[in-house]
Amino acid sequence: MADKPNKKIRSGQNTSTSIEAFSDADEARATGLVRILGENGKASGPAPDLSPADLVRMFEGMLQSRLLDEILCDLQNQGRLGIWYPTRGQEAAVIAGAHALHKEDYLVPGRRESYAAIYRGLPLRAYLAQILGNANDGAHGRQSPGLVGSLAIRHVSASSSVASHLPHATGLAWAARIRGDKIAVLCFMNEGATSQDDFQSALNFAAVFKAPVVFVCQNGAETTTLTGSRTVAMKGLAFGVPSVRVDGNDVLALYFVIKSALDQARLGRGASFIEAVTCPVSERQQDTAQYETKDPLRRFGAWLDEQKILSRHAQQVAHARLQEELLTALAAEEPAGAPSSPSMFDDVLAEPNWLIEEQRAEHLRSCKRRTPKYGLSGNSGPAAGPARG
Repeated sequence: MADKPNKKIRSGQNTSTSIEAFSDADEARATGLVRILGENGKASGPAPDLSPADLVRMFEGMLQSRLLDEILCDLQNQGRLGIWYPTRGQEAAVIAGAHALHKEDYLVPGRRESYAAIYRGLPLRAYLAQILGNANDGAHGRQSPGLVGSLAIRHVSASSSVASHLPHATGLAWAARIRGDKIAVLCFMNEGATSQDDFQSALNFAAVFKAPVVFVCQNGAETTTLTGSRTVAMKGLAFGVPSVRVDGNDVLALYFVIKSALDQARLGRGASFIEAVTCPVSERQQDTAQYETKDPLRRFGAWLDEQKILSRHAQQVAHARLQEELLTALAAEEPAGAPSSPSMFDDVLAEPNWLIEEQRAEHLRSCKRRTPKYGLSGNSGPAAGPARG
């Protein structure tokens, strides 16, 4: 009798010569679910080594993100904001990731992680100016609303195109390795991004060259509807990237998993892939009992109260304070108006050439030919020509 093959078939191929790409332990991490806080707010294991001050800061970061989302969703519904990507129910991964980063690390967000910029140091009013695209916006209104960026805090501007930012994250990490910088790159995406070509390119390159990048997929969909893999995390294993599945509504578990992956990346041990199983909430769902049991903010708040780190009353006080700060900042930024229209020619090149100056001059002449009430500021009126009847 022939000896039985000692290689496990992982690909589904009907052959005895398949090579095992990952171990049973790898598979268990990619199909299990790391969790510290249960849906009742009770801890099932030891919490990460974080000080009370760090824990309070993380809670207030999640709370501020929730309040900001509520305010900006209202502005969009009222036509006062061009676009906003709702973030309710996905605050935990954003705060856990931002808190785990070092100052020198890069964060490459998807569509719903822009709040991390505030958590990492971008002033609230500067953030709102970018969201509004107003005259105080450092990007002069050129960036898509909701997709904030800041070079000063190494927060890369996101893209509206699904998955197009993933190769950029790998590129940043690869450049850091070439230069010998002991930093890591944290990159977020949604579950749909894992079905795009850019996902394959980014993970394959990161795996082959051991780029110090950690990918976090916020998966708010049933995996059976978008992949044949048992879990999204299994897709990372296909590229030879260590992958783990974690409760995306448990900020403590997320911090533990993301920090561990970032630490490994900084030590030169390559990329990691994390699937955060979330429960994002649409307007139709936000009051359902199912969501309330999973709400990451409620769960974390219950644990902080039980641990006597931040009482319910203190949480309510923080809610009122943060809401007032947001409304005050918004009241200061919303009246600022649009950027000056000639500013579109600024910063195109390090040193403006004759072509840029010629276009600027033509634009100014065009402005003068318009109805005087529109002026040169570009703060009101149509972009070109009179309104058509």
